[in-house]
Amino acid sequence: MLFLVAALLLMGIALGTAAHLPVPVTLAAGAAITTWLLVFYLRERRHRTEGTPR
Repeated sequence: MLFLVAALLLMGIALGTAAHLPVPVTLAAGAAITTWLLVFYLRERRHRTEGTPR
């Protein structure tokens, strides 16, 4: 998942609209997306472990 975020960020810097933003703004956006994906992953993992019988 983090590899995907890093790859999309690098591709965005090289090819997309992120090339028109300052580097700190791009890195902050990448960090925000990474945090959001990590929270989503942890919530889904917790939901799956609570829903399965032991």
